[in-house]
Amino acid sequence: MSLLVVGLSHRSAPVSVLERASLSADAKIKLLHDTLAAEPATEATVLATCNRIELYADVDKFHAGVAELSTLLAQHSGVALEELTPYLYVHYEDRAVHHLFSVACGLDSMVVGEGQILGQIKDALALGQELHSAGRLINDLFQQALRVGKRAHSETGIDRAGQSLVTFGLEQLAVGTPVTEWARGKRALVIGAGSMSSLAAATLARVGVAEIAVANRTAERAERLAEILVASGTGVTASAIPMAEVADELTRVDVVVSCTGATGLVLTADDVLAAVSWGAAAITPAEREERDAAPDPSPHTPAGLDSADADVLARLVAAAEAGGRIADAGAARTISAPADAEADGCPVGLDGRSALTGVDANSLELHGTWADQGEAAAQRQPRRSARTQARATDVRLALLDLAMPRDIDAAVHRIPGVRLVDIESLAEASADAPMAADVDAVRGIVAQEVAAFGAAQRAAHITPTVVALRAMAAEVVAMEVARLDGRLPDLDERQRAEVTQTVRRVVDKLLHAPTVRVKQLASEPGGAGYADALRELFDLDPQTVASVSRADAADPKNDDDPGRAS
Repeated sequence: MSLLVVGLSHRSAPVSVLERASLSADAKIKLLHDTLAAEPATEATVLATCNRIELYADVDKFHAGVAELSTLLAQHSGVALEELTPYLYVHYEDRAVHHLFSVACGLDSMVVGEGQILGQIKDALALGQELHSAGRLINDLFQQALRVGKRAHSETGIDRAGQSLVTFGLEQLAVGTPVTEWARGKRALVIGAGSMSSLAAATLARVGVAEIAVANRTAERAERLAEILVASGTGVTASAIPMAEVADELTRVDVVVSCTGATGLVLTADDVLAAVSWGAAAITPAEREERDAAPDPSPHTPAGLDSADADVLARLVAAAEAGGRIADAGAARTISAPADAEADGCPVGLDGRSALTGVDANSLELHGTWADQGEAAAQRQPRRSARTQARATDVRLALLDLAMPRDIDAAVHRIPGVRLVDIESLAEASADAPMAADVDAVRGIVAQEVAAFGAAQRAAHITPTVVALRAMAAEVVAMEVARLDGRLPDLDERQRAEVTQTVRRVVDKLLHAPTVRVKQLASEPGGAGYADALRELFDLDPQTVASVSRADAADPKNDDDPGRAS
């Protein structure tokens, strides 16, 4: 095993570098193609989220591999190599395995213990499999990482240490006030209708906001998300608005959550200043109180739904009531997207209101765990008192920016009455977050699993040599039995069979102890040389060993063998 990972994350690079180095879907594909074309790499995949970019590869030369992978990351991220290099980290062999397993458990996340990274690791493996860039090592590694992450969440209380970025961000907006108390009765605007935006909308509904407006570049997506929110059983009123009306909507809402895939700013400082200034002049406290007290004419059925759609939503409301409140957003969950879902993994399909059939309140929150932007990225920066010490009661407009690159101009935090929480401020806050005692237990699990994975890989490495040795022994037996037939032609079938079986038993007994022991020794650290020793001592043909290795890798039964780390 010569596993190499080269990457950068919120722990090694500032947000400005991570923003510029983010990889599009096409860039990931081109990066993997070029990695396989490079001489040192035989297989690879890329793990790219909004706060990390990591390239994993099986290489035959360490120094050449580091140089090649670093160059490729710079080339496809668009950041010059000399600028990117100071922020890159490198892990090799067991350290690379330890790093990925720690990432899978949420130990390397900005919010320790968050579970959304598991979905992103699954996506990275799927991309490698789809492009045929992931071979036996990458498949084994990433499948094991998924199992380790699930084990950590099921056997420890790491979930108590971690939470979704949305929940964590809302806590920062609330400034010490319980989120449910802070959110009660507020009006919210969610910009974007992808996976993270859907998680944000579901969380806002769960914590008690009164009304949610959804704006998205594709109107149908916004409408679908609004309909699911209304049907979620939380009592929230939801509607879709065109992106062109976002500026007007800012004047009447209290909270904005934005997470889009835009490459430029969605909200500028001028947009926010104009909204706050207009809203302060146009709405008096008495008018706001009267507006908030006004009953909603149709709190459960969006305008334009026919009776058939209403029946669907009625079933959804019943399902939500039967299932209780929406599950906590921080739990790690995995669902399968339908065949017609778009690239962001929307689990409710794209065929309009008919896709809502069977979707309950929990599914909406599950929809959010498909986020490509499930983690946030930031380097720990000096505290900014203007951004971190404002009281929630002084805030006219609360803004949560979960996008990378950012959606909201960072300058808005200077506007009186505005509070902005973004990737950078989340990183600052998470630096002070208490670590759960269960983190130590998770670290123990990671250490165990790294040792087990290394042992399994080393044992698998010597298996082709042992198989080739036994094949050579069987060939010798066959040759000697054939020679015996020529010398003793009068042997009957029973006698010949008995002689043949005796010779085979002798050979098997002679080989049994050495082959069992060599597998044990090979599974220990530093045991990789035992395969070479066997090949040298028994003069095994390297081509024969290689052919066994190829057959072993190509045999689908090996992937189902419970004794393998797959």
